[in-house]
This record gives sequence, structure tokens and C-alpha cells, in this order.
Amino acid sequence: MATKTKKSFGSRLLLLLLVKLPAAFILLTVLWVLALKWIPPVATPLMVQRAVEYRSDKDFKTHYKWVPYERISADLAKAVIASEDNLFFEHDGFDRKAIKQAINDRKAGKPQRGGSSISQQTAKNVFCTHRRDFIRKGFETYFTVLIEWIWGKERILEVYLNVAEMGKGIYGAQAAAQAYWKKPAAEISRRQACLLAACLPAPLKRSPVSAGSYVTRQAGIISSRINNIAYPDWISHK
Repeated sequence: MATKTKKSFGSRLLLLLLVKLPAAFILLTVLWVLALKWIPPVATPLMVQRAVEYRSDKDFKTHYKWVPYERISADLAKAVIASEDNLFFEHDGFDRKAIKQAINDRKAGKPQRGGSSISQQTAKNVFCTHRRDFIRKGFETYFTVLIEWIWGKERILEVYLNVAEMGKGIYGAQAAAQAYWKKPAAEISRRQACLLAACLPAPLKRSPVSAGSYVTRQAGIISSRINNIAYPDWISHK
């Protein structure tokens, strides 16, 4: 009788661990991603993390203002794609060429440029912590697949442009436009867009309004890349 009880408990435990919990996780995360297809994120894990990091800084404040894509400069959208992910419209969420190059650079000890696509960065920003480990990367990969499947490219870009870190306590195009140029996101010029995009890999160390030679040079490169990318009509709000 005791043996049967142990087997029964073991079977229930395996069922819980291998079937019920994974099924519940998939269901809840799919519903979460589905809801955010229409609802703007209230905050992101990075916003919370930065608020904790700067809790002793009395001047620190989180600046985050969601605006729909049609109220964001098309020049900024183009510049971000040219800078961060020029194959955004072609891949399924993962730029395998960029990932392979990043791995090779790491092995060779060269300066590394992240291989993450805009889709991966969006998944990380909205759904994951910014810890550097394989567990976080696994969740990032999982949510990248979900947002590519459920959101599509236009929504992914809209969310990215609204939540990306663009300065100390500054998240998204609207907050950045107001903080740096005292204007709405819709009025960001091409030059300003390229300067802002050039700062994205290190937004806490670089500024589009006090750009040094490196940022200025990168902005010029980004501007030239824009002309070599075929953008869909919706990028320009058509």
C-alpha cells in the first residue's frame, strides 16, 4: 500500500512539474504578450532596476511617456533600424549573421557589438531582467518568438521606440525628444534621430546633445545606411 502511495505521489509530482506548470507558464505568458499587443506597458524591469540603482540620487527621475507610432518621427524609426538591426524586416526575430559575428569577435578578443536584434531587445526590455546569464537569455529567446508571432514587426518597433533606454532615467522617443530638444517625438529631425540612435548602445555614457567625435561619426554612418535599406510604407506613416 505504501509503495502504491509513493508511486501515486511521484506520478502526480511528475505531472505537475512536466505538464501542468509548463502549460500554465505558456498560457499565462501568451496571454501577457497578447494583452500587450494593444495595451502599453506600464513600466519595464529595467525602469525598476534603474530606479533602485539610483535610489540615493535625489535628482533621478523616471521619464516615460507612451505615444502611438504615428506620433513618433519616421526618421527615428529608420535611424534605429539602420543602427541596431538593418535586417529587421527580413529575419524572424534573430539575426543569425550578427549573432555569429558577435560570437566570433568574442572568441577573437575583439571589441564586441551586440548581436541582438530589435525584437530581442524589445523582448528583454519588456519581459526580462537585465541580468547577464543563460536563464535570462532563454527567457529572452522565448519571448522574442512570442512577440514575432503575436505582435508583428510594426508593434515590436512601436514598443521598442517607446521603452528603449535613451539616457539616465529617459525611456522612449517622447521622453528623449522632450528631455534633449524640448519637442515632441514626432518632430525629431533626421540628424537628431541619427545622433540618438548612435547613443543607444551606451545611453548612460553618451548624449545626442553633447555628442563627441565618436557619436558624431556614428551618426553620419547611420544616416548613410538609411539610404541603403528598403523600408515598408508604414514606416513613414503611410
